[in-house]
Amino acid sequence: MENWLYANQLIIYKAALSVVAIYLIILIYSRIFGLRTFAKMTSVDFAATIAMGSIFADVIGSTDYSILKGAVALGIIILLQTLYSLFIRKSSLFKKVATNTPYLLMKDGEILHKNLSKANVSIGDLYGKLREANVIEMKEVRAVVFEVTGDISVLHTRGDEPLAPELLEGVTE
Repeated sequence: MENWLYANQLIIYKAALSVVAIYLIILIYSRIFGLRTFAKMTSVDFAATIAMGSIFADVIGSTDYSILKGAVALGIIILLQTLYSLFIRKSSLFKKVATNTPYLLMKDGEILHKNLSKANVSIGDLYGKLREANVIEMKEVRAVVFEVTGDISVLHTRGDEPLAPELLEGVTE
């Protein structure tokens, strides 16, 4: 019987074999499907990565979850993620329907409070990201973008250099 302090040798061997097997399966899938497999480019990529981690954990920790079942589940998630990214690249209609757009939270030192509300970002969260980016004065900030992944990008400078307009392409003002 397994408990929180002890597991018999058979369970230990199964766990070790499961880790090695599912790890190798993930390596093979990532080589087949490419670097995008574990990228966090969109919220769908992020959700797929979380799901893959959950499957990995289930295969390792559960006696009811086979390596084959885990391999099939991982393969389907990665295939769906690959198809999603393909459709986004090939169809502007699909991209418009299936993806979020990034929000501009600050521009040229000014906070865009309306967009903070739309993005559900508090002023405290924004200030925290500005501090992380080592912003000393608000006038340094050229733009702050709430990315589709949930990350916040801070574009700032100490001089008067203008921001390249292509950096804000597709960002909702």
